[in-house]
Amino acid sequence: MGYEFKPFDEMTPEDYAAIGLKAGLEIHQQLMTEKKLFCRCPAGHYSDSYDAEILRHMRPTLSELGEYDGTALMEFKTKKEIVYRIHSDTVCTYEMDDTPPFMMNEAALDIAVEVALLLNLNLVNELHISRKQYLDGSIPTGFQRTTILGVDGWIPYKNRKIGIAQLGLEEDACREVSDIGHQRVFLTDRLGMPLIETVTKPDMRTPQEAAEVGEILRRLVRATGKMRVGHGAAREDVNVSIDGGTRVEIKGVPSLSRVPLLIYNEAMRQWNLLRIRKLLEQREITPSTFSSSNADVTRVLLGTQYVPIQQSMERGEEIHCVRLDGYAGILNEKTQTDTTFAKEISDRVRVVACLTTLPNIVHSDAASETLSAKFWKRIRQRMNARPNDALVLVWGNREDVECGCNEIAIRAREATEGIPSETRQALNDGTNGFERILPGPDRMYPDTDLPPQALSSKRVDEARSRLPEPPWLREARYEKYDLPDDVLDALTSSPRVLLFDSLVDKLGVNPTLAGVFLSQHVKALRRKGLMVEALSDDEIYCVFEAHKDGRLSREGIPEVVRRLMRRNRGRQENGEGVTNDPRKNVQSALDELGLRPLSDDELRRMVEKAVEEGELPDTLVTHDKKHRYLMGVLMVEARGRAEGRVVSNMLTEKLNASDKLAAAEGKSTTRNPKNGKAG
Repeated sequence: MGYEFKPFDEMTPEDYAAIGLKAGLEIHQQLMTEKKLFCRCPAGHYSDSYDAEILRHMRPTLSELGEYDGTALMEFKTKKEIVYRIHSDTVCTYEMDDTPPFMMNEAALDIAVEVALLLNLNLVNELHISRKQYLDGSIPTGFQRTTILGVDGWIPYKNRKIGIAQLGLEEDACREVSDIGHQRVFLTDRLGMPLIETVTKPDMRTPQEAAEVGEILRRLVRATGKMRVGHGAAREDVNVSIDGGTRVEIKGVPSLSRVPLLIYNEAMRQWNLLRIRKLLEQREITPSTFSSSNADVTRVLLGTQYVPIQQSMERGEEIHCVRLDGYAGILNEKTQTDTTFAKEISDRVRVVACLTTLPNIVHSDAASETLSAKFWKRIRQRMNARPNDALVLVWGNREDVECGCNEIAIRAREATEGIPSETRQALNDGTNGFERILPGPDRMYPDTDLPPQALSSKRVDEARSRLPEPPWLREARYEKYDLPDDVLDALTSSPRVLLFDSLVDKLGVNPTLAGVFLSQHVKALRRKGLMVEALSDDEIYCVFEAHKDGRLSREGIPEVVRRLMRRNRGRQENGEGVTNDPRKNVQSALDELGLRPLSDDELRRMVEKAVEEGELPDTLVTHDKKHRYLMGVLMVEARGRAEGRVVSNMLTEKLNASDKLAAAEGKSTTRNPKNGKAG
């Protein structure tokens, strides 16, 4: 442990190599299908409203080997009530485990096969559905149906390959609404939606590499055009370990931008936990010599002014103390950024004992910040504590407090072993918190409700024929266009890449114009609630064709596209369907909008009229102010019919000519606002 951990911004690849950092990703991505994976309910229909609630409790059962799963036992200790809010439009009896599953959604399987081929995976010959235990209540059955399509693949990264361990196709879990005390509430609208899980090997050696590899994988799957986008459609889990540590999984990372700091803090946490273990060893505290005790100290604390404990007493609750022998100072040892070992203990109490109101513990290592010295002295006497012992107080109802005392002792003892195998939760500040014990290797077992399904060579060949160009090849091909970085990034994962190629290569459209439209403009239209998917590639092609033919100005392109999308959506809603003649559709939109381009002569006459006859306020005495004012006037009529750059150039020429003429005649160019003539 001779290494000194540096701040995040100062860490180098050599620093991460010194601690032996290894990182891997598990990326979950929803597929764009109409139905769910194992039933025929619609997918992608989200709503916070619900028709009914179902209450359930999770209970552990013995496995075929007569053993209990550690995660199941931990969840059972929480004594949680699981409430499912269901909507009749999005949930059926299958999700509630009252009906056997349907056969797998064929559309979802086809998409998953495409992704498996893009990841260079070795495909299986036969799909076997398994049940993967989900014991946090997020799936009512207590398990998730999943299958593996391929193993041992790779993607290129810089000058090496990143291994892809496997790709799975599975059903999504519920959306969590709240988790307070002993009640956890879920919405079931997302439950059962098709989801692919891409698992990398632990081949990333720095936090930044993990984020970059995640971005490559994001572009790769989205290049198919068959992935859902938006909040919650893609979620990342990060696996982290260092030399001497163990694999720790950080769940629910909402965006790749947060991956580096999360990995850094987990690496720091593991490094510090190993350091704490060494400190305990120096005190001769090991798993076999660890000792602790606990007792009720409620009466000892009568009259305290510490508000959390005072309020607990007013509610008639109990305060218990755990004595950790020889642990003085350990709870104040740093683990993550601005975080100490005490939070490791507080997290266990919060999650397992369900004492969710913070603070839920206080300890003697931070005595001056909590109780007065008089009360700490009384507690030490009550607990027969020595100066080198640490004391931890926890409060609540008796059952929860007794559970909390037990968890405090368990987590303190785990410190003598090093790093517990846990699943941890990503927090907004880049740190992480305890979520649950890491599931054991036996969490998956065969599903007897569904038969094996052959992965035919015909299905694989058809999927291979649909494969998009990998984003790294597109990026290399588009370098010649000198596109802006954000446009290039968007195009490498765009499902409309073939359209971009046609616009540039066949029509001769400026690459930047086509790229900006297909990336930035399309995204802006989607944010306004317009269904970009309702517009076909052929219609977009014909819009740019009208531009190249001189029938539509550059500025008019977005307006025509908006008109086409609204019209197509209206026809679909009325059951009319959309005409198969894209050129006719585009010309009709042009006629409706009146966007016939202005000729140079027409535009020049408009500019001359604005300069010579327009009324300018007295305050517009400089050339720039006049230009800005008149551009606003001109673009009211010219917008969508002439390029703003052309209008601006003509206006500048006319204003310069007008100024020269006025100077030659010795006149001012300031206009009388009433008659518009020079004074």
